[in-house]
Amino acid sequence: MTTTGFGIDVGGSGVKGGTIDLSTGEMIGDRIKILTPQPSTPDAIAGTVAEIVEQAKWTGPVGITLPAVVTGGVARSAANIDKSWIDTDAASLFGKALGGREVTVLNDADAAGIAEDSFGAGKDTSGVVILLTFGTGIGSAVLHNGVLLPNTEFGHLEVDGKEAEHRAASSVKEKKDWSYKEWAVEVSRVLTTFENLLWPDLFIAGGGISRKHEKWIPHLTNRTKVVPATLLNTAGIAGAALASVGLTRPAPSPDEKTCT
Repeated sequence: MTTTGFGIDVGGSGVKGGTIDLSTGEMIGDRIKILTPQPSTPDAIAGTVAEIVEQAKWTGPVGITLPAVVTGGVARSAANIDKSWIDTDAASLFGKALGGREVTVLNDADAAGIAEDSFGAGKDTSGVVILLTFGTGIGSAVLHNGVLLPNTEFGHLEVDGKEAEHRAASSVKEKKDWSYKEWAVEVSRVLTTFENLLWPDLFIAGGGISRKHEKWIPHLTNRTKVVPATLLNTAGIAGAALASVGLTRPAPSPDEKTCT
C-alpha cells in the first residue's frame, strides 16, 4: 500500500511542494517553495515544478494543483496565472517536464477540499461537505462521503442579482471597509443560498480570513454549521498528493474492517 505521496500547489505568488504522509496528511520533511515565475506561462511553471521535484528527489507520481478549472488534464480557465494556460494540456505538459512520469492535475480549491475533508476540519463528517475559500474571489469544493464533485464555481453563482463573490469575497470587505459583523451579513446571504440548493452537512471556511474566524463566524445566521479550515498552507499540497495516487480520502488501514 502506498503510504506517501507528493503534491505541488501552484499559486499566483508561489509554487509549493512536499512529501505527504497519506495516512495523516502531515508533511514529511521541509516544504519547498519557489516564487511563481513572471510571466507565469505554462512552460515557465512546468520548469519550476520540475525543479521542486528534483530538489525533493521524488521519483513517484506527482499531483499538481492549478488555479484553474481542469477537465481531463486540460486547463479550461486561468486565475492568477498567465491566460496562455487556457486550453493547455497541463497533464501532458507536466508529464513531459517530469520525464514521462504519472501526473494528476486538479483545481486548487478542489485539492484543498480533498485535504480538509480527509485530514482537517471535515475529517469526522459524513455526507455533503462544502469548502469555500474567501479571498479575491470565492473558490469552492464539494465532497460527498469523500467523493469530489470537481470544478464547482460557486463564487460565480448569482445571489439576489449579484455574483456570490461580488457580495462576500474577503476583498469586498476590504474594498468597502466593512466590519466583520457587516461582512458576515453578506456571507450569511450567500451561504443560505448555497445550503438551500445543496443541503450540506458542513461548510468549511478557508482563505486567509479564516485565520480570524472568531471575529466573523459567530455572526453568521445560516442554518448549517460553519467551521474554519485547519490545514491552511499545506491543504493544496496534501490534496494533490492524495489525488496523485487516486484517492480523495485515505485508504483504510489493514486492520480496519469495512462493512458491506
